[in-house]
Order: sequence, then structure tokens, then C-alpha cells
Amino acid sequence: MASVQLNPVGWMSQLSQLEVSLLQDSADSELYSVFRNCCLAVLNSGVQEDNYDNLFGPYADFDVRLVRKERGVKIELVNPPEVAFVDGKLITGVHEHLFAVLRDMLYMGSKHDAHYLYAKNSDINLTTHVVFDMLRHADAIAGNQPLDMIVCWGGHSIRTEEYKYTKEVGYQLGLRSFNICTGCGPGAMKGPMKGATIGHAKQRNKTGRYLGISEPSIIAAEPPNAIVNELIIMPDIEKRLEAFVRIAHGIVIFPGGAGTAEELLFLLGLMMDGHNQKQQLPIILTGPKNSESYFAAVDEFVGATLGPEAQSKYEIVVGDAAKVAKILASKQKDVADYRKQNGDSYNFNWTLHIPEDFQQPFIPTQTSMAALDLYLDQPKAQLAATLRKCFSGIVAGNVKAEGIAEIERNGPFQLSGDLLLMEKMDALLSSFVEQGRMKLPGSDYHPCYEIKK
Repeated sequence: MASVQLNPVGWMSQLSQLEVSLLQDSADSELYSVFRNCCLAVLNSGVQEDNYDNLFGPYADFDVRLVRKERGVKIELVNPPEVAFVDGKLITGVHEHLFAVLRDMLYMGSKHDAHYLYAKNSDINLTTHVVFDMLRHADAIAGNQPLDMIVCWGGHSIRTEEYKYTKEVGYQLGLRSFNICTGCGPGAMKGPMKGATIGHAKQRNKTGRYLGISEPSIIAAEPPNAIVNELIIMPDIEKRLEAFVRIAHGIVIFPGGAGTAEELLFLLGLMMDGHNQKQQLPIILTGPKNSESYFAAVDEFVGATLGPEAQSKYEIVVGDAAKVAKILASKQKDVADYRKQNGDSYNFNWTLHIPEDFQQPFIPTQTSMAALDLYLDQPKAQLAATLRKCFSGIVAGNVKAEGIAEIERNGPFQLSGDLLLMEKMDALLSSFVEQGRMKLPGSDYHPCYEIKK
């Protein structure tokens, strides 16, 4: 198939001629290459691959163009992957996701030019404003929605028993009318959505939401799974994490690797902040019975680094999917009461305080990773922010194209700090490697980091 033109869908079918012109002006920008890569990732939806070169290598002749029409803008695909088509026709969900990419990468990217915003609005939290605006344009936070969004985190590379368990948790959540939000990739990001579809079907719920939130570097390594029916691509990992916690009415964390550790540390850092002591956001770490040692290791690491207060912010449930769903259902009144008492939105948690250190994009390089303050003698919330950056860098070195390129040029990231902290990190990361949690099965893993003791 040489090329195909796609009619606009959803909100993107209502662009003005000025907005179309602005989109076309973006065609020569660096952002446009990111847009092209995100489109290619969406076209590979459902493909089990976490290697950038393997995913994109066969499609060097792929291109995506914007075609201006009086009614708006069409997307033209040149030499698209055949996996996105059935009998020569593009899969409907893929068609929708392509225009979600257009909305988030080009339209919202142009709208939120950072230099302009900082010059004009220095008195407001711009990061939160951007997160809210992108979720609103994606129609992800409509005001009449109940408190029913459960964010599920976990690894893209998990064991078969763990994947089945994520489906069972999703099923139990679906039976209780919860919707699911994940990072939209495979593994623990797919399982809860797949399970929830059955729970929703049994309850004759025809409006189930399977919301996937990604960012350009991640979606390029982990294409959306086939269940996602709402796709949002945030500009960077920090805004992605903020989007998760602001729309969540509860968070479930399944087994995972460095990325899951990053998410947990981000969340714990926020919940330990003094401004958030009364926040109501239930957090459950869960997996099948044979994942008990995994959670023991994670809990031990949290206790040794961030202390008992951090451990008190979550509950560990092993081998009982129904219990997970029941706990979350029982906690929703507390969430609703807190939002109501504080005059907060039910669908976007404005009162959650997110310090600037958790919002500023961290770019992992040899210099920035070596400069991380990996010492225990500092405020726990600050240490959580630093550890989050460290694990974020490891994720980049594992699966992100720019991180992999950095490692190839300059060798593994060098991590150093307190001896005790280094030993704890080494033990946790080594367990992730041994359990195959860093890459998909069948992939050789070479650590992108070295821990100096």
C-alpha cells in the first residue's frame, strides 16, 4: 500500500483554517519528526516489541503528511505498516489514535509554547495548566464523570502468572464499574484493560474507558496495546506522571522493573509532602502469590531509603484480586468526601501539591546521572525525587532511543552515593534483571548503569 488519506475524527474534525495553517507550519520542525515516530508507533499497535531499532527499522520509507482541506485537515500515510490494516482498511481504533497523536503532538505543542507561557504567566503553575489543558482537549476529564478511574502501573515485561493476575484484577474492577488507565503498553499495562472489558460486558456497561497515557520516547518503544480506546501523549515523562496522579481515584501497582519503581517513588514523594498529608488516594501494591518476594524486596527498599512513613502510604495485597477491587470500592467515599470538602474537582485533583522538582523534566546524560545526590541524609520527599530521576534514567537507557544512543556513545551511567543506599539499589536492580523485568522475554539485557560502592 503506497499511501492512504484519512478523514479527521473527534475534536480534530473541527479545526479552523488558521489552526490548520499552524499545523502545516509545524511540518518542517523538529517536533514533526517526533509526530512521525509517534504515528508509526500507533500504526504498530499491539506489536510485542520494546526495541526502537527493531520496531522502526523496517519502515525507513514511511512518512506522514498533513493535507489541508476546507473542512479541516487529513492525514496522509505513505508506506504504512500492513499490520495496521485489515483487508486493506485501516483499523478504526488506529485511525482514532493517529488523530490523537496529531492533537497532542502538533496542535497542543504549538499551543503551549513554553517561552510564551513563561513570559506571560509567571504567576501560575504552568506545568499543571498544560496537563489539565491536554486532558481537557482529549475529553478525559468531563465534569459529569463519577469517581471511577483506577490508574494501573506495572512492567511491560512480566511473567505469565502475573499477566493473568492483572487481568483478574481488571475483571474485578470492571464488575464494580471502574474504568482503567495505564501507560498503554503491553504486560501489566494491557492486562487490567483486557480484564475490565469482560467485567464491563457482564455488567452491560457499554461506555467502558481504557485510557492510555504515554509520552513520545515511551510510545516509540512500547506501542499502544489493542484495548486502549482513549490515547493521550503527554510532552514528557514528568507531565505523564502528573496526568496519572491528577486523574486517579485509586492506584494499583503490579510487579515491574525500573519504570514501575520510578512511578512508585514519584507517588510516594508526593504523598509524603507536607501539603498532601490529608490527601485521599488509595494505593495498592498487588500481584499473584508467587510475586510475594518481589513486593517484599520493593517494600524493604522503600523502608530502608524513605522510611516507615513512606511504607504507610500503601497496602500490599498478594494473591487476592477481588480484595483489591473491594478495597478501592470502599475507599471511594473517602476520596469523594475529601474532594467535596475542599471544593476540588472529582476528575482532576487540583489540591494535590506537586513540588517543582517533580515537575521539571530530567534529561539523563552521563553528567546528570553522575550528579544525582544519592545520599540518605536529606529530606525524604527530596530523596524520593532524586531516586525517581535515577530510575527514570535507567528506563531511558533501557528502552528510549535517545537514552540507548547516550549509552552507546559514552558507556553505562555511573551511579555513586551512600554505601548503604548503593547496596540497596544494587540489590533491587539486580533482582529486576534476574527476573527478566528490564526487557521483553527473548531480549538480551546489558545493564545501562554501573553502581559504584
